[in-house]
Amino acid sequence: MCRWMAYSGDPVLAEDLLFRPDHSLIDQSLHSRLGATTTNGDGFGIGWYGEGAEPAVFKDIDPAWNDQNLREIAGQIRTPVLFAHIRASTGTPVQRSNCHPFRHGRWLWMHNGALRGFHQIKRDLLLAVEPSLFPDIEGSTDSEALFYLALTFGLEDDPFTAVARAVGFVEQVGRAHGVEHPVQMTVATTDGESVWAFRYSSEGRTRSLFFSTDVSTLVQLHPEAAVLRGLGAETRLVVSEPLGELAGAWNEVPESSAGVVRPGQDEIRPFEPVRP
Repeated sequence: MCRWMAYSGDPVLAEDLLFRPDHSLIDQSLHSRLGATTTNGDGFGIGWYGEGAEPAVFKDIDPAWNDQNLREIAGQIRTPVLFAHIRASTGTPVQRSNCHPFRHGRWLWMHNGALRGFHQIKRDLLLAVEPSLFPDIEGSTDSEALFYLALTFGLEDDPFTAVARAVGFVEQVGRAHGVEHPVQMTVATTDGESVWAFRYSSEGRTRSLFFSTDVSTLVQLHPEAAVLRGLGAETRLVVSEPLGELAGAWNEVPESSAGVVRPGQDEIRPFEPVRP
């Protein structure tokens, strides 16, 4: 399937996150250890917040490990919020519009997993999208469809409830079409101020997801670690798999959970779909 990374904290160079860690997302594009596929070469994308009112995105269909343009811009982008995604297609075409993260206004969205039976249920799902949002759908993936369902159900007002309603709707439609376990997902979404992350699957065996330990705690554990120097207290990462092997640095997101990273107080809570 895919691998992704969400960063929130003090402004940081994108290359410091994408290329420098021992098991960076670029390394994971060739050597994923926890994903459904070892190689994730069906395109990539990054999204970040800078000077504009909306986030910028850079996406391409080349493998992330072999894109010189990504290396060029990663050394020039400094941002407090970065989304990065490497894609392994679950059946839809390898094209730019199908690469993550997806963008709508100030919102970014990326997904690892699949809506099973998407070919059969696609029409029912897309017909449920708010008509004013429908023209903005550019690609053909289940991931983008889930994003627009979440927007339809109120993502911009209450992300926790909106995603729960979107997932509940997909499960209802899928099971009506005979799909036993319709949803497999780890999802991240942001408005540039907060980052929400979700780990859920209909069968209760969801793909891996981790969050980073508080920086002050890590500094106490590893005062010798150069990689921690200069990181602000609000630095947080949510990743499909750890970027390195520093002891105590990574914590698994519990099964069927959702969390939010924001300045001040982070939160993690149980996640349960809301049926229509």
